[in-house]
Amino acid sequence: MSASTTASPVVLTAKALLLDMDGTLVNSDAVVERCWREWAVSHGLDPEEALKVVHGRQGHATMAILLPDRPTEVNHAENAVMLARETADTEGVVPVGGAAEFMKAIAGLPHALVTSADAALATTRMTAADLPMPEVRITAESVGASKPDPEGFLRGAAALGVDPADCIVFEDSGAGIAAGRAAGMRVIGIGARAAEHAPTAHVPDLTGIRVTAPGDGSIRLTLAPTP
Repeated sequence: MSASTTASPVVLTAKALLLDMDGTLVNSDAVVERCWREWAVSHGLDPEEALKVVHGRQGHATMAILLPDRPTEVNHAENAVMLARETADTEGVVPVGGAAEFMKAIAGLPHALVTSADAALATTRMTAADLPMPEVRITAESVGASKPDPEGFLRGAAALGVDPADCIVFEDSGAGIAAGRAAGMRVIGIGARAAEHAPTAHVPDLTGIRVTAPGDGSIRLTLAPTP
């Protein structure tokens, strides 16, 4: 069911929320596109085609898709350079609409950050967007496989002590939505990219989500319908 195609609100309940960062809480598209366009051109690739697979994945996983015959160690080495560059570039990094209010609303409720960024990049971007960093966070260093593998979300659920079926994922990318589904979780898609991948429900940004805690250990999410 999509919040954008129904006249009444979508209501979902969960025991924990698992939050992607880029495109979900933080709009970092300007930095991502600058860095990856330059990388693609330097390797003789079409930057527009490259950007179609960048979002949601760790950099080395993106490189493996775009340059499938290249050694894994080369991808990891170049990804380290890419991460350093992205961490140093915060121009244009801003919160997704409604992110600050949403983070205030879930303070004290079970939630975790599950991002393909490493810890340094995640800290830099959350700080640049003036958003609080969740106490529980699963970053690139925490997993052996990048989204769309479900490992990150499963680790997030385990860290919170919640069954995967009782978690709701917030994601913007096709890779992230696929990872959430593979983990057996429902997914709220955020933004235009997410709408293309049939999440459980979809909203343009975080402004249309009302968070309440009924007091029974659950989290109630009401997604306002969009025109």
